[in-house]
Amino acid sequence: MLNTFHSFFLVDFSPLKPDFGLLFWSSLFFILFWTLIGKFAFKPIVKALKDRQDEIQNSLDAAKTARSEMSNLKAENERILAEAREEKMNIIKEAKESATLLVTEARDKAKEEAQRLLQQAKLDIETAKKAAMVDVKNEIGVMSLQIAEKIIRKQLTDQKANVEYVEKLVDEIKLN
Repeated sequence: MLNTFHSFFLVDFSPLKPDFGLLFWSSLFFILFWTLIGKFAFKPIVKALKDRQDEIQNSLDAAKTARSEMSNLKAENERILAEAREEKMNIIKEAKESATLLVTEARDKAKEEAQRLLQQAKLDIETAKKAAMVDVKNEIGVMSLQIAEKIIRKQLTDQKANVEYVEKLVDEIKLN
């Protein structure tokens, strides 16, 4: 019976000459298959591909934005570094100027102090000189009194002898 069944259906089968029924049903299943695949499988696949494409595009846009921001940050960083270098140079320049000014001021103050000390020393010397002159004058006055006292004591009657004696005493004073 199996042989008859196979022979009944496969008697006229030829793959090179398909029969109309086979062609009809094959075409119907083919269209139905691709319609169902198109409706249920292609839409999710296309949607997944579209989502993936959007995700990749968003990632590319984000990378481009990040690259742009990095470039901006790098430029900002370089600008800040340049400003810092300039500020450092200004600080060094100001420090040098301050140091020079302090040295100049210290030198000027030292000169002024030296001048003041020199003037004070001159005044002290002049004062000491005047005091010495006063002492010398006082000494001379005392000596003059002593000479006069000696002259009076001797009570010389001879004027010539008195003059000689005074000259002798004056010479003695000059020698001391």
